[in-house]
Amino acid sequence: MLSDLTRPSIASVALLIFVVILLLQLGEKDAGEGDEAAPTTFTAEVTRVVDGDTVEADIDGREEDVRYIGVDTPESVKPDSPVECYGPEAADFNRRLVEGKTVRMELGAEQRDQYGRVLAYVRLGDTFVNAELLRRGYATTLTIPPNDQYAGQFDRLEREAAAEGRGLWGECGP
Repeated sequence: MLSDLTRPSIASVALLIFVVILLLQLGEKDAGEGDEAAPTTFTAEVTRVVDGDTVEADIDGREEDVRYIGVDTPESVKPDSPVECYGPEAADFNRRLVEGKTVRMELGAEQRDQYGRVLAYVRLGDTFVNAELLRRGYATTLTIPPNDQYAGQFDRLEREAAAEGRGLWGECGP
């Protein structure tokens, strides 16, 4: 027989059972949280174009600012900054392309920037909006890891637009 010194008390057994149950419940909660995470691809309605590379969109009933990944258009509305060459043209092109339309958004590895904007690759039907801005010369590349999935394609499109003098490459000089 076990002596009283080596036999576990009812209180210590109860405590051990309580800890095990608590750990199991926490594990279930953590597993369930993944189910509620935002999908990496979703549709959204573009409610307003802010400028050439930023829009406001209705995402699941919430108005969100969305910044296009991998591209940078000249400034047209930045506070305390002058309007840059080809900024209004880039904003107008973006407006004609996506405003009031339902687009498909793909989140980057990093889903928000330092300003809280959603970071996304945006597609309208077969048109890859981020790439189209580069192809037509409305934007330059802006690669910020870890959101660099299409960096090679974007670099190639920028080089082609520059070589052919499209958009800002033909209008704004070096």
